[in-house]
Amino acid sequence: MPVPVQYYAILSALLFSMGVVGVLLRRNIIIVFMSIELMLNAANLLFVAFARYQNVVDGQVFVFFVMTVAASEVAIGLALVMALFRSRQTTDVDDISTLKG
Repeated sequence: MPVPVQYYAILSALLFSMGVVGVLLRRNIIIVFMSIELMLNAANLLFVAFARYQNVVDGQVFVFFVMTVAASEVAIGLALVMALFRSRQTTDVDDISTLKG
């Protein structure tokens, strides 16, 4: 007996909501990046669930491209975080939001 697609949609909505809460409430930039990744994975889960439900591979191909963009975002984002930490000695979003040198 297969799992209904509604269960996947509910799980995806919960994961996406947790990611939004993490982005809005947390001040550590690494936690913010992890929350963004959680939101992307929630969207990927929903794409795969609907692609499986409709017996097409379009959603799975789209997930492949989203994962590629997410991997590059992590690499570039962590490099920026490391550079900012070296110059400012903090990863707090409020402390690094100013563009003063």
